[in-house]
Amino acid sequence: MVHLDDLTRPRFSPEIEELRGLMATMAEACPLDAAALHAQAAAETGLDDFGARDYEERLDVLLAAIRDIDGLHGPGQVNFHAQLLQLLKNRLLLTEYLTRHPEALEVELAAPVIIAGLPRTGTTHLHNLLAAGPTFRTLPYWESVEPLPMPGEDGVEPRRARMDMAVDFMNAAMPYFPLMHEMTTDHVHEEIQLLANDFSTMLFETLGEVPAWRDYYLAHDQTPHYAHLRTQLQVLQHARGGRRWLLKSPQHLEQLPVLAQVFPHATVVLTHRDPVSVTVSMVTMIVYTARMHRDPVPAREIGRAWADRLAIMLDAVVRDREVLAPERSVDVRFDDFMSDDLATAQRVYALAGEPVTPEARSAMAAYLDGHRRGHLGTIDYAPAEIGLDPDELRTRFAPYVERFLG
Repeated sequence: MVHLDDLTRPRFSPEIEELRGLMATMAEACPLDAAALHAQAAAETGLDDFGARDYEERLDVLLAAIRDIDGLHGPGQVNFHAQLLQLLKNRLLLTEYLTRHPEALEVELAAPVIIAGLPRTGTTHLHNLLAAGPTFRTLPYWESVEPLPMPGEDGVEPRRARMDMAVDFMNAAMPYFPLMHEMTTDHVHEEIQLLANDFSTMLFETLGEVPAWRDYYLAHDQTPHYAHLRTQLQVLQHARGGRRWLLKSPQHLEQLPVLAQVFPHATVVLTHRDPVSVTVSMVTMIVYTARMHRDPVPAREIGRAWADRLAIMLDAVVRDREVLAPERSVDVRFDDFMSDDLATAQRVYALAGEPVTPEARSAMAAYLDGHRRGHLGTIDYAPAEIGLDPDELRTRFAPYVERFLG
């Protein structure tokens, strides 16, 4: 079991420190400025049509919030610049693809299967288990970050190669991150990355402490951005095929009415686990990853802020659960799932009206054989070190526990 003793004052290997030093020298050339980012995205792609420009206000709010992060360091600025630049390039490439292939908007999306649950509630395991067979179209990590190829590129290998480099750096800079959430180039990933292409998602809250962005996001209807997600799914299905999407994101928990409106016939699986342990482990992960953009890391401050944020999400799912049609939705308790994960997967198949073919059954069994729980090791989670009081959390989350775990 690993105890993380450098959450507040991160330590890096000599090799990563050398790379961080190099990145710090690049910060001046990577401004967190909308005009500069737009110009660079256009220059690198040779394109200039970003689609509907309503996103610019959202981008400005996000950039201001990032610039306000106390202790933002040079490598962090470079990381944020690279991520935002990629989102703008994705918009350019999407618009260009639709100009060449307007018929992509005629692609009929079969009702997706959507997993909604907080991290650490079994969502990733269920997502990968269901994705193991050939039944569903899923989004590998490389495709979620670069949905479409750069002009002049053929196939997927250039995008995969770039993701290989990014994953290698991430694992070297955060060697214990895979114990909390394993990520590989071909790992099945969340569509929250696609939502980011419209600059409206809670993903940005997990990348840095941006309370001004959080407040802006929560104050706005997310329906148009889920509609933009739907468009991207049509384009990706047109570009690389697939029959029925398997989706997953914690964001959906507080957007159930929007989800039901944009994907009215979806099958929705909601996962539930003791919210106290979920909060402690999720916040530890967010605090650990904060080393990528700031130093020192205010672990307790981040912990308290995320306890408040998760309370908003859990209150929302308690309030809105009934908007989902009972014949197309199911609540799955973590302990029940872990006691018989294959049975849970078969239950989801049945709810979605999909047969469990011999090929699908064999693929799921093979996945389970190679991904036993804790096979990479475990983290010693310490709530006090991240400003959390389990008793206080237990009281705060009582309505959720009574509704879904009582």
